[in-house]
Amino acid sequence: MNEHETSPATVIEDRSLDRAAIEALAGAQPVLLRRCDLDETDLSGLVMRNWVFDTCSLKRTRLLGAKLDETRWTGCRGAFADVSGANLTEATIDASDFNNASFRGATLTGAAFRRSKLTGANLRETKSLNATFEETLLGSAQMPGFSFRKARLRKLDFELADLSKCDFRDAVFEDCILRDASLVDCRFEGADLRGADLGGIRLLNARQFKGATISRAQAGQLLEELGLKVR
Repeated sequence: MNEHETSPATVIEDRSLDRAAIEALAGAQPVLLRRCDLDETDLSGLVMRNWVFDTCSLKRTRLLGAKLDETRWTGCRGAFADVSGANLTEATIDASDFNNASFRGATLTGAAFRRSKLTGANLRETKSLNATFEETLLGSAQMPGFSFRKARLRKLDFELADLSKCDFRDAVFEDCILRDASLVDCRFEGADLRGADLGGIRLLNARQFKGATISRAQAGQLLEELGLKVR
């Protein structure tokens, strides 16, 4: 927390909380939950704007349609959580594990994911204008149609992810992995792919890379996928 951020009005630490306990906190804004257990709790539709979740456990927690705009999540564990349709506008998710969680239909406008794990997460149909990802695992994630246009993508692992119809125009890849990802109907015009692992990408869909920049080594790798030897 920096000097410009407001300190939480209510701090709850080291407790297991059910829906009734969270509802009782609704009038105390904002709230800091530290090391709290919310596993398998149904918090669907609740208003938790500006709350801070610090090292909390939310495994299989239901947050469908919850109001979570401007929330901050640090060191949280939310495997298989259901955040479908929730509002996460301007939320910050840092060093957290939401593997196999569902964000389907969620509003992620301006949200920031950093140093987090979203392996197998469902990000279909999200509203994601200006959402950012950095140093995040997105292997096997489902995010067709996501827009990364003009984004600087740093240390993102998209291995085996469904990226069909994603917009990567003018994006810059830095130490990223696209190995074996589904790139059907993606757009890469103006993208700089020199910092991406393109293993498993075949020339069958190489036309999608028209207008993108790749290295000589990457070009050789793509040709080798056709069985051609590059010398």
